[in-house]
Amino acid sequence: MNKIKIRPAKIEDAERLLEIYSYYIKETAVTYEWDVLTVKAFADRIRNISSKFPYLVCEDENGKIQGYVYASSFSERKAYDWTVETSIYLDKDARRMGAGSALYEALETELKKMGIVNLIAKIAWCEKEDEYLTHDSVLFHAKAGYEYSGTLKSVGKKFGRWYDIVMMTKRIAPLD
Repeated sequence: MNKIKIRPAKIEDAERLLEIYSYYIKETAVTYEWDVLTVKAFADRIRNISSKFPYLVCEDENGKIQGYVYASSFSERKAYDWTVETSIYLDKDARRMGAGSALYEALETELKKMGIVNLIAKIAWCEKEDEYLTHDSVLFHAKAGYEYSGTLKSVGKKFGRWYDIVMMTKRIAPLD
C-alpha cells in the first residue's frame, strides 16, 4: 500500500467497516461474533466507542477504506482507566501491506495523549492452525511490541470448534 491516510472514523463509514468485519464474522474465528450486524448496529458501535476513545480508519490512495482500529474500555471499574483493549481489522486483501502497523501507530499516538498506559489485545488462538484461524494476529501483535500475558483456554466456540484467547499487552507510557 503506497500512500495511506489515517483519519477518525465517521458514522458514514459504517457500511464499509461492516463489509470488512463481516468477512471475519462469516469466514474466520478471528472474532467470536456469529451473526453479521446491521449497518445501524455497527454505526451505533462506532458512535459509542468514538465518544470515548479513538476509532481510526486507513484509506488507500484512492480513498477506499482498507482497515480500522479502535480502543475500548478494558473494564468499567475506575482502577482500569489507564488500560484499554485494542481491536484492529483489515480488508482481507489488504493484509501485509503496512496498513495495520500504521493504524496501530496512530492509535497509540492518540492514546498516549489521553494518558493511557496499557494496551491489551485479546486474540483468538488455536494450538494448530486451521481453515478458520491462523497465528497471524499473534505474530502481528508481537511485531508491534505486545507481549504474551496468558491464555484463556477453550473460551470461544465457533464453527463447531473450541478456541482459546491469547492475552497480549503493551505498555505505551511509564507508570507514575
